[in-house]
Amino acid sequence: MKHIIILGDGMADWPVPSLGNQTLLQHAHTPNMDRLARLGRNGMLTTVAPGFHPGSEVANLSVLGYDLPTVYEGRGPLEAASIGVELQPGEMAMRCNLVCIEGELLKNHSAGHITTAEADILIRYLQEELGDDRVRFHTGVQYRHLLVVKGGNKQLDCTPPHDVPLKPFAPLMVKPLASEAEETAACINDLILRSQALLANHPVNLARVAAGKDPANSIWPWSPGYRPQMVRLSETFPQIKRGAVISAVDLINGIGVYAGLRRIDVEGATGLYDTNYENKLAAALDALRTDDFVYLHIEASDEAGHEGDIDLKLRTIENLDRRIVGPLLDALTQWSEPVAVALLPDHPTPCALRTHTSDPVPFALWHPGIEPDEVQTYDELAARNGACGWLKEAEFINLFINNE
Repeated sequence: MKHIIILGDGMADWPVPSLGNQTLLQHAHTPNMDRLARLGRNGMLTTVAPGFHPGSEVANLSVLGYDLPTVYEGRGPLEAASIGVELQPGEMAMRCNLVCIEGELLKNHSAGHITTAEADILIRYLQEELGDDRVRFHTGVQYRHLLVVKGGNKQLDCTPPHDVPLKPFAPLMVKPLASEAEETAACINDLILRSQALLANHPVNLARVAAGKDPANSIWPWSPGYRPQMVRLSETFPQIKRGAVISAVDLINGIGVYAGLRRIDVEGATGLYDTNYENKLAAALDALRTDDFVYLHIEASDEAGHEGDIDLKLRTIENLDRRIVGPLLDALTQWSEPVAVALLPDHPTPCALRTHTSDPVPFALWHPGIEPDEVQTYDELAARNGACGWLKEAEFINLFINNE
């Protein structure tokens, strides 16, 4: 049996007063997600291990069954793998956002969703001006980039910028967690301030401001780490001889690289509400014809949650239902070879909070011949009554892959 996980990033939410205290999954029109829940078995999953921040790197590693205390090294090294940067011993990698600073406030974590083409110009400029034998900047996707520091000490207190929209940025800059990390923290904070001076009047930003867009006028490095020690999924699950990851996000692609999954780039995949759902679905179906496992990641709901935009997040959920889940189920019912399907978020991104939480998330599992439970809809409340119960971390993928 083949397997596909559909991961709706940040899709779960809290009850919303303006929606009659329903969550967005309850309120959205999702007949295909409901069909999956009705035909399959459901449950709740805790993806964030105790003591870990509810970031997408933590939650997606957990969904794939990795033991976080053993393998976790932050986002930076995962995104380095996706970009193709081979970290050497002693090199520390950090996610490096391009952000928008307005006055003393960190206005947003994405520089108004700057394009990759614009960002590449800025990152190359920063490498020319700030890069040296110790510090390197590498272009990623949109606002998500990479900073590599030779000899950097990862014992740092770094604030994820999506956690602190409209907060003063100065108190949130990097702090050492040990005396031996003081020099590294000072180095990174110096880079932040120097980047602000360099980017303020860059032509790319002047053009963005003239067009009514937020400028990318600062870097914001965070989530440091070294090369992680991860085994391939095939070593844990012999059923997965060949697998693929499909995502518009370097973080997820980096996890896929270390997990031994081949990366499939999809034309028109943006990581936002305007992503090309149809191309991602076609890529997933093509991969399932040759591969044993596909990890199909859709970022749009998470970004809408970070913006606090309820209507947009509802639209992203309904797009996932109508343009991915429904056509996928329809296609697989025509296949002679059985395929197991799982649907879940990695974590909630409540619109009211505009960042991630550690709350458990709902999941639905289906494959031909499965005995359905009594759950009729796919949402945070209904899944609590599912036959799979309340799982944590690796228990989910062990159930999904092995309990056929």
